Amino acid sequence: MTNDTPTVAVVGLGYIGLPTAAIIARTGCAVTGVDVSPEVVETINRGAIHIEEVDLDGLVQAVVSRGTLCASTQMPRADVYVIAVPTPFEKDGEHTPDTGYVMAAADAIAPVLEAGALVICESTCPVGTTDAVRDRLAALRPDLAMPGLAAGTPDIAIAYCPERVLPGRILEELVHNDRSVGGVTPRCARKAIAFYKRFVRGECIATDARSAEMTKLVENAFRDVNIAFANELSMIADKQGLDVWEVIRLANRHPRVNVLQPGPGVGGHCIAVDPWFIVHGAPEDARVIRTAREVNDAKMHHVLKRASALIEENPRVPVACLGLAFKANIDDFRESPARFIAARLARTFGSRINIVEPFARELPIEFGETGAKLVDIDTALETCGILIVLVDHDLFRSIPAEERAHALVYDTRGIWAADTPAPGRATPLRLAS
Repeated sequence: MTNDTPTVAVVGLGYIGLPTAAIIARTGCAVTGVDVSPEVVETINRGAIHIEEVDLDGLVQAVVSRGTLCASTQMPRADVYVIAVPTPFEKDGEHTPDTGYVMAAADAIAPVLEAGALVICESTCPVGTTDAVRDRLAALRPDLAMPGLAAGTPDIAIAYCPERVLPGRILEELVHNDRSVGGVTPRCARKAIAFYKRFVRGECIATDARSAEMTKLVENAFRDVNIAFANELSMIADKQGLDVWEVIRLANRHPRVNVLQPGPGVGGHCIAVDPWFIVHGAPEDARVIRTAREVNDAKMHHVLKRASALIEENPRVPVACLGLAFKANIDDFRESPARFIAARLARTFGSRINIVEPFARELPIEFGETGAKLVDIDTALETCGILIVLVDHDLFRSIPAEERAHALVYDTRGIWAADTPAPGRATPLRLAS
């Protein structure tokens, strides 16, 4: 890669790949977004988007119109390749990381790879994946000297640089957050940092690839462990008849205590997934991390059991499940505990279940023949006598107490926990537990 504006290929145009491609294209680089879906490619090439993210639609339209971003199903020749594909689990029931999409990206890059190119993996990966990408490229392109393998100066630079963004603020955080840039060699890290400094204002910190891979996993495992404490506390409070929100509020007045807020579980493609990559790499030692994952998964079943009991105790009363997304104010339903709980309730109680999800145009496939309906919030408030809060969307937070005074409420997010119940009304079901 020269000092001139590089050509860039971003492989994978999902929740991270498309915003990344658009941000890079905004700097004037010629960017090709590569995706296996012809529908995604067609959508982007007409300046539209297939995901929801704040301000992304305007940015994509602008860079496509300007000619700095296009999409393709074919891998182009480029100076820089950024891999941003999913890393799910194997279907073995053991939470084994599946790096198949990353390796498929390497396979697609190999035939068009030229000396001087930089290959960066941004996908969340088990430790050692970047080295495996290097080894894969070395096997497919023995004519190119690979870093860490060649005796002399390598032809290719390879690095790992995980994203560190919050849905709903991705464009801002791609630019302003610090980045851990791990090179297969120090020279690779320097080349990758030079590229990221074109569009990142946060600090770019050089490290080795394996440390950068572990850093990404640690960040999400840290969050998972702390959420598990809150979720476990909520289940204990439930058994002891305590208001968990009051307990947390009081505990957090201690100057060195900051208990997070409980919920119906943990979702998303990061926090609900990445800790298992650490467990898989050190199964005998990752005891706290494994337990946190088990606690957060158990919370979903705890909520499902309580919600089911409430519905059974009030036969023929219509039910509204508020939210399907894995967190507030986004359209991402991946690994969502709300989606899991609502779908299980729909299978059991059928047409009594109404779903309110302002970021969905239709119900996910698993709702199928259950009879559950997607309704707006006004319909739910007018027709449903049971409200189960699963996501803390701003829309739900804004509902005043008088509009829900008629209903039994199971609030797993605590968005209405501060309300004072009407005299003589039962209160336990407003607690998140």
